[in-house]
Amino acid sequence: MEYSYPIDLSWSPEEMVDVVNFLSCIEEAYESKIDPALMNDRYQRFKHVVPGKAEENTIYKDFKKASGYDGYIVVKAMKEALKKDNPKSITIKQHHPKL
Repeated sequence: MEYSYPIDLSWSPEEMVDVVNFLSCIEEAYESKIDPALMNDRYQRFKHVVPGKAEENTIYKDFKKASGYDGYIVVKAMKEALKKDNPKSITIKQHHPKL
């Protein structure tokens, strides 16, 4: 897929990597599957860079517009999976709208 990630140029290189790694997890959840613990780790790093809910939602919106992948749905699935005793991998079973 060719699209660009929503990146703020004021972020440090390390912060950009954390955001891209998180967005890559969203892609994995749609394209195959992702471990909820790994997703949570990447989400926590993302939240360190993007602590505000409004900015988080803007990034989700921009990413969904570019890729068709909805970060909100993946994070919600991650949180639900982590509530279980034995969380299983996260897979979002929706067709990619860009295909």
